[in-house]
Amino acid sequence: MLDLGCGRGAVLIAAARRLPQGRAVGVDLWSADQSGNRPEATLANAAAAGVADRIEVRSGDMTALPFPDNSFDVVTSAMAIHNIPSAQGRRRALDEAIRVLRPGGRLLIADPSPFVRRYATHLGQGTLRALGPGYWYSGPWVAVSLLQVVKQGAIEHEPVDAQGRR
Repeated sequence: MLDLGCGRGAVLIAAARRLPQGRAVGVDLWSADQSGNRPEATLANAAAAGVADRIEVRSGDMTALPFPDNSFDVVTSAMAIHNIPSAQGRRRALDEAIRVLRPGGRLLIADPSPFVRRYATHLGQGTLRALGPGYWYSGPWVAVSLLQVVKQGAIEHEPVDAQGRR
């Protein structure tokens, strides 16, 4: 899975805890801010959570992801894409998320509701769900919604033997 704008790793670590196998990769620009947003802090949080062996952090811009097409089964972003200053940049981040997602994979984005509605319009698909008071961004006047998109296209399966083993 890939987490865009992973910051100190809350979503990245939660996802890594649920991965039976594989890796959780976080991408961020690592700006120095009041939260101490830096790769070392994210890795320390992963170690404290017992998932450091399943976490990788990379420096990267979500509008130009450093990964090949169809690289991830799940792509997430929580409260990050709206921080891109231009609408064009936000659309490019969405296009990049879809590009690196495998066919049949899921894109999950939580952001302020007005942005999420625009994301769904840009992508031409997806299911929207209000996340409620637990996710209000600074109060009830800025509700947060979740957009879920399943990437269309053929899903390639590994061959299985007569017992269903890969």
